[in-house]
Amino acid sequence: MLVLHDVRRPLGGPEPVDVALADGRVVAIGRGLASAAPWSAAERLDAHGAVLLPGFVDSHVHLTQWAAARRRIDVLGARSALEVAELVRAGAGPGDDLVVGHGYRDALWDRPPHRDVLDARCGDRPVLVVGADLHAVWVNSAAAHRFGVGEPTGVLTEAPAMELLARASTVQDAVQDRWVAEATTAAAARGVTGLVDLEYAPVDVWCRRAEPAVRVAAGVWPDWLEETIAAGRRSGDVLAGDRVRVGPVKFVVDGSLGTRTAFCHEEYPTGGHGVLRIPPAELEASLRRATAHGLQVAVHAIGDDAVRVTLDAFAAAGCRGSLEHAQQVHPGDVPRFARLGVVASVQPRHVVDDRDAVPVHWPEGAARAYRYADLHAAGADLRLGSDAPVAPLDPWDALASAVHRTVDDRAPWHPDQHLPFDVALAAACGGRRGVFVGDTADLVLLAEDPARTFAAGGAQALRRSEVVATLVGGVLTHRAG
Repeated sequence: MLVLHDVRRPLGGPEPVDVALADGRVVAIGRGLASAAPWSAAERLDAHGAVLLPGFVDSHVHLTQWAAARRRIDVLGARSALEVAELVRAGAGPGDDLVVGHGYRDALWDRPPHRDVLDARCGDRPVLVVGADLHAVWVNSAAAHRFGVGEPTGVLTEAPAMELLARASTVQDAVQDRWVAEATTAAAARGVTGLVDLEYAPVDVWCRRAEPAVRVAAGVWPDWLEETIAAGRRSGDVLAGDRVRVGPVKFVVDGSLGTRTAFCHEEYPTGGHGVLRIPPAELEASLRRATAHGLQVAVHAIGDDAVRVTLDAFAAAGCRGSLEHAQQVHPGDVPRFARLGVVASVQPRHVVDDRDAVPVHWPEGAARAYRYADLHAAGADLRLGSDAPVAPLDPWDALASAVHRTVDDRAPWHPDQHLPFDVALAAACGGRRGVFVGDTADLVLLAEDPARTFAAGGAQALRRSEVVATLVGGVLTHRAG
């Protein structure tokens, strides 16, 4: 048993209370619990007036890639292919067998990436650079030879890019697991108590990761769907310890804005409508098969036509699940989320990162982009995530971007689509609104009430929110100081 002494609840009145935890749940809330039987004998954590909230849940993470990206050469700020090559050359270690950069965004470059640019600056050392959206991988000639890349430009997109990225991981399992453990510890330090890991990998990798600092719902990709069904695994089944369970099956319907492969109604200025990776009939059949075997589904759909195809498939299959990203939505499809019971799993940081690319590549579709307020008003169930490493695995960044759509000194982009603070906070906490008796004891203690922080200091102050402690199932996973 554990008693959190002297905590404040944002909606629970001004007086501090004690919160008793036992067997992984909140079992009592009231004043003076810490000194009353049976709680007087329990372990006590003095919160000194810290604010108690439900723990944050990141609804969309590529955890192994995030763990690796924290160690890759950061090229996010590069404004050209040449700048990327210079950053990679400068950041390469003397003993690196494969030099890996991460985060290039070429949507606004004058010239596209090409293997020749990397060759000219990096010589014969194998170089691989991952696109910021994980939908593109760019290699030089040495890496192309090592991995059998036949594309003359050295740039692979969509499924070939993801497959190459999986093959290019050269670290041992033990090293990779340590990196992942460190990443979950860092997430816990920001108040995260759970995440959905949609990494392109078999879920069996999680069987050897029994004690992450957060709860993990390990996603299943279609490549391993039949194997998962044959093993009798269902969403929610334990994979390791008490914190790692089987998550949803992830289907990828289209590409991304950054790679100009999101499947859109209007043609891109450079030509084409993007990529439809799964035909509608196949998607419907896949949703039926997964859900018939007790597996939840999460469907990646970014462009407006991809969102429509996905919602049509949910309707035809008669099942529920989440639609991941929903970056463009036809007006007529906005109310369908609530009607079909499909969760809108969105990543607000993408709004501020993409604000300059949208008018260039979606000039006719910009009005349909990132319609979070419209989705909420239509009754959609929203969840917030990061899509790390596309954006940092930091719930405060996602929350700030949802309620104030800018990250610099420019005015917010389409502020009419800001989410109300309480709505965004609940969406960041997995749908939980407050802490109540009977709740799972996945909790976070904050130095200040985040609503007051935002009101007083704005979005940037919210991003700097101080996490005092994080608990998963009543067990401390982070404690400041």
